[in-house]
Amino acid sequence: MLMRVSGLTVAYGAIRALDGVTMEVQKGEVLSIIGANGAGKSTLLRAVAGLLKPASGTVEFAGREITRLRPDKVVRLGISLVPEGRQIFPNLTVKENLEVGGHTLKGRHRSRAIFDMALRTFPRLAERLHQHAGTLSGGEQQMLALGRALMADPALLLLDEPSMGLSPIITREIFSLIGAINREKGISIVLVEQNAHMALDHSHRAYVLETGRVVMEGPSAAVKCDPAVVSAYLGG
Repeated sequence: MLMRVSGLTVAYGAIRALDGVTMEVQKGEVLSIIGANGAGKSTLLRAVAGLLKPASGTVEFAGREITRLRPDKVVRLGISLVPEGRQIFPNLTVKENLEVGGHTLKGRHRSRAIFDMALRTFPRLAERLHQHAGTLSGGEQQMLALGRALMADPALLLLDEPSMGLSPIITREIFSLIGAINREKGISIVLVEQNAHMALDHSHRAYVLETGRVVMEGPSAAVKCDPAVVSAYLGG
């Protein structure tokens, strides 16, 4: 097991966005989290990344409790978040955005090796290295957000709505790259995605969240066949 979330509760005032969520992430797997808007999916990723402080519960990563660590400490331990909406730096070049992602790395040679790996993973970024990020297409910006996260050399990637605003063709390309990152680099991935079809087709296991609670979990293929999931999220 790489990460375990136990009884995690996060509240916005009187509203509980997460209500006692428990989940596990295994080494080397892609785990998808599906649910309706407002179910708590993004809140869960932000809490794991240290951007939100839970009211109760714990997050353990690689055998260490990280529940209330600062976000920069979480990154240094090996967790990178690709936030919803990408949030790249539009006035910086592609190269500068990638370098920002690698600021926690120690050692010039290691930084260069990770930089070269990111460009091999996303060759389109290599072609646009000195182009301002704000002039990239939506798909290229998502590649840059992924590349920037890889620059921290993570063991776990948290991806928040990677298909947002992208065409079906580009969405398939992005999910293909996500699969390659998992298979070829052995990086575990937690995938929050409104497109439940894509999420379940490209993950090993899945959790279903409703109003801040886990209501179902299991192998993605089994979750995809569940009548309640088909009715609620797959257009059945």
